Amino acid sequence: MDEHQAPRRTLLERLSAMLLREPEDREQLIGLLHSAYEHNLLDSDALSMIEGVLQVSEMQVRDVMIPRSQMDVIDIAQTPEQFIPFVIETAHSRFPVVDDSKDNVIGILLAKDLLRFYAGEEFNVRDMLRPAVFVPESKRLNVLLREFRNNRNHIAIVVDEYGGVAGLVTIEDVLEQIVGEIEDEYDFDEDEDNILLDRTGRWRVKATTAIGDLNAALGTQFSDDDYDTVGGLVMAHFGHVPKRGEQATFGGLHFLVLRADSRRLLALLVERLPETSPAAAG
Repeated sequence: MDEHQAPRRTLLERLSAMLLREPEDREQLIGLLHSAYEHNLLDSDALSMIEGVLQVSEMQVRDVMIPRSQMDVIDIAQTPEQFIPFVIETAHSRFPVVDDSKDNVIGILLAKDLLRFYAGEEFNVRDMLRPAVFVPESKRLNVLLREFRNNRNHIAIVVDEYGGVAGLVTIEDVLEQIVGEIEDEYDFDEDEDNILLDRTGRWRVKATTAIGDLNAALGTQFSDDDYDTVGGLVMAHFGHVPKRGEQATFGGLHFLVLRADSRRLLALLVERLPETSPAAAG
């Protein structure tokens, strides 16, 4: 090696050198991490996940839970023949089982345990139930994640201060806060670029885009009397929170869900439908 050539420092050494300036608060720490990203010491995925971890430590269960009104549950009074079509339709791996009311959750049924029913074994739903775990709305997400890992549990029922069921939360809901916002080809700048025209002539649209902005960009005439955002408009058409890959056509546009989590839409791919001439229509 050339005696004048300094040895190449490892990524860890370079990152450690940058962090020698001990941050005094969370904002300074985030600033240092962004500086590391700008100096190519971290890629965008790593930066997003680290920020997600920091965010989880400050969030509570109520911030990510699935509300009571959107909980998919099974009533213990139902027979397997009655609730299995619902299990297949919703495609969850775990279901809270209630006795008459969502406020009376008596256990958790794992979808895989239904294989015993199909195998022709003696099957009693009550015997299949796993204990339900109850957590308060105010529990910190980092604490909940640690409990999920230690107890090997993936779902918890969220209760309010009066003991009533407020919703449910899964380990996936918590992890989405860490990895759900990793930048990909469908990401946008946080402050602008709500509507982007791509090379195929289609638009990538943030779900939080105002309906008026969509009308201005695409020449549509959607009303904003009932909904303020494109996400609200599309969810109203679906009648539920759609998953990635679901599609809908209305108002002269085709909507494809690019990104969504268990609670909300994040991004859509929008395509203007070709106008049909009267001759073609006839």
